[in-house]
Amino acid sequence: MGQGCVAEGLSGNVADGKKLFKKCKSCHSIISDDGIAIEKGGKAGPNLWGLSGRVSGTTSYRYGSSIVKAGEAGLVWEKEDFVEYVVNPKAFLVAKLKDRSARSKMSYKLKKASDAINIWAYLVSHGSNK
Repeated sequence: MGQGCVAEGLSGNVADGKKLFKKCKSCHSIISDDGIAIEKGGKAGPNLWGLSGRVSGTTSYRYGSSIVKAGEAGLVWEKEDFVEYVVNPKAFLVAKLKDRSARSKMSYKLKKASDAINIWAYLVSHGSNK
């Protein structure tokens, strides 16, 4: 996974991811395409329904320019990229875009890649595009 991620290969635990998502709810929600609220949350971040397989920066949310550029350059959210991003959003975008001035609007970072993998498992259990 790059960035020295020690949790590579773990499949993730949905139940643990649901618990960990409480940290994400201050900014993010999970609302299905038909309006069902799986997780009611804040609106400072995009809805995470259908994140797996989604091109970065392409929903009806006001993304920062770097995350939009990453999508234009081909970033499609999959587990490996999601984990690297939520562990260190700025470093991830700098590396992806090869641009030291790249920035993320996401201010919170997870400390452990294993937590990110569990959150990914939870997100994929709700609204995977696959």
